[in-house]
Amino acid sequence: MGSSTVTVTVPATTANLGAGFDCLGAALSLHNQFAFSLLPDKQPRSLVIEAMGLEAERVATNKSNLAYQSFLKLYEHLEQEPPAVRLEIMLQVPLARGLGSSATAIVGGLMGANTLAGSPLSSEQILALAIALEGHPDNVVPALMGGCRLSASDPRSGTDHAWTICDVPWHEEVIPVIAIPNFELSTTAARQVLPAEYSRADAVFNVAHLGLLLRGVQTGRADWLRTALHDRIHQPYRQTLIKGFDQVQKAALDTGAYGLVISGSGPTLLALAPPEHMVAVETAMAEAWIAEGVSVHTRILQIDEAGAVVKA
Repeated sequence: MGSSTVTVTVPATTANLGAGFDCLGAALSLHNQFAFSLLPDKQPRSLVIEAMGLEAERVATNKSNLAYQSFLKLYEHLEQEPPAVRLEIMLQVPLARGLGSSATAIVGGLMGANTLAGSPLSSEQILALAIALEGHPDNVVPALMGGCRLSASDPRSGTDHAWTICDVPWHEEVIPVIAIPNFELSTTAARQVLPAEYSRADAVFNVAHLGLLLRGVQTGRADWLRTALHDRIHQPYRQTLIKGFDQVQKAALDTGAYGLVISGSGPTLLALAPPEHMVAVETAMAEAWIAEGVSVHTRILQIDEAGAVVKA
């Protein structure tokens, strides 16, 4: 048995970034924290969960809690009986807004369990479990590893479950600015609106724009980023579900943003901007949504390079 109290701090994530649908994601400087403490063996209840912070009242405090389900999954993988624990959750990442709140819970639960168990699994093994639980890599990979990450399935494995992960350098003058509206958009609804097939022209368009996007965030070149932040796979369909999308996008571009994308499956919108325009972009995005009758919370963030941090 490892330490008796473990705290895991996990960053929010923004996935897709336009053309990087289901394969590209970046960790942001906004965090959820999960503290696991072993309960005495004589404790009558095997689980105590307390949630604090943003939207804490909406978090399950029973065995259905996603962080606890992930905690159990790791012990199941180890073929060990899970210990009785107290879980304290401190929330900064809003739920169901396209900022990877579920990925923070999955990574937090797996990392907490692994540390309490004496750290038997490697980061690679934890990552494989996290991807399996989430179903796709774009949020859990940067949540665990930090930075901006591109995930590609490895056909040599003969399965869809092996991944090659590539770090994507991010220029310090490419600033993420987020606008979080007061309405939700479920991932299920956002997936249902997508077509079953795409044209060759759309596939070629996205391949080219993803390549340019990777170079754009690495170099900070404004002309590359302005072209790169376009997509034909998911945004044209999903933006119809987001009230005020066109107005917020225009406001961001008019005040100097390189471009604006849907964060994850939405409805949070992410603008990338140079430092000299970031405050104007943040203000304009908020004002545009307010003018549409939508209350909104905005933040100027940074890329979180650390990923999930464990303190025991």
